[in-house]
Amino acid sequence: MTQDDHSQTAAAPRLGEIGLANFAPYLMNRIMGRYNASLRDEMARLGLSTPKMRALAVLSVIDGPLIRELAIYAVVEQSTLSRALDQLVGDGLIRRAQDSSDSRATRVYLTEAGRASFDRLWPHMAAAEAEMFRGVPDEDKRVFVGTLQRVLKNIRKHEI
Repeated sequence: MTQDDHSQTAAAPRLGEIGLANFAPYLMNRIMGRYNASLRDEMARLGLSTPKMRALAVLSVIDGPLIRELAIYAVVEQSTLSRALDQLVGDGLIRRAQDSSDSRATRVYLTEAGRASFDRLWPHMAAAEAEMFRGVPDEDKRVFVGTLQRVLKNIRKHEI
């Protein structure tokens, strides 16, 4: 640890001083935990887990990403995603295809059945998001989302 690292660490307030209610990572985790929980029953009816739902959501807007890209967008570890994709292929909801320019790479596509499954889930996802922002003015939401995009840009490790 350098002197600068030590002085920055020493100057940072402790979590007890900040409090959980003012610690953004804690709040984001709580919010996403509640969001995912609010979708759990409908996902179960559709035979989906959170990693499967995230993969279908990404594939509904990005056609044919590489598996490594899908893992980044879906915020799922690649090993977990690989198991979820195996199950989605088995259920006929997605298909894999070799990349046309790199035979070692695999792209993933939503099937019609996958699109139909996601289309059944989407109203529940949209309603859960609307509930999260109940009572929040549109302008506040717009600014909040812009702030989240800047935070993501600050911490991301990939260009996507």
